[in-house]
Amino acid sequence: MKDEGFQEKIMKNVAYIDGANLHNGVKQLGWTFDYKRFRVWLREKYEIEQAYLFLGLVPKYKDLYTYLQEIGYTLVFKEVIFDNEGKAKGNCDADIVVLAMRDAYENKFDNSILISSDGDYTPLVKFLIEKNKIQTVISPYETSKCSVLLKRTGVKISYITDQQTILEKQKEKAPSGDKTSQGSFS
Repeated sequence: MKDEGFQEKIMKNVAYIDGANLHNGVKQLGWTFDYKRFRVWLREKYEIEQAYLFLGLVPKYKDLYTYLQEIGYTLVFKEVIFDNEGKAKGNCDADIVVLAMRDAYENKFDNSILISSDGDYTPLVKFLIEKNKIQTVISPYETSKCSVLLKRTGVKISYITDQQTILEKQKEKAPSGDKTSQGSFS
């Protein structure tokens, strides 16, 4: 019998995602990344309630932004500037560090995950380790391309490439001539 005065503590876990690092990392893997499956995976594996996805704001991607919000990401935009070749730059590193540290100081989460391979986050990771508020870093890049600075912190690092069977976008099967799906049900 459950004691009426007893309340089970609910973990409030948060993910801080460097959108450019994630996009560029998975692009190099050679398979199509499924953002919807990734959000579900974060919820199921790490009990992530809040997933902040930091992105440069480029108006032509408004449909993508709507989709990402619909599947459960909280988008945090950074104003972009364009270089001489017209390439957008919207570095979100400082924004992620400030939000994560503010949230940690205000005790807005019990545990966090950082999705990036960038060594610029090393001071943040060290701070979160000291506060016992980081579960893992998830690297969008392969082992050899994840920053050695992050590795030296001792934080657990997981690699998206190890989750390909879960996170790869499934290709739609073409219907056969009789309008039924091809493939086996066994």
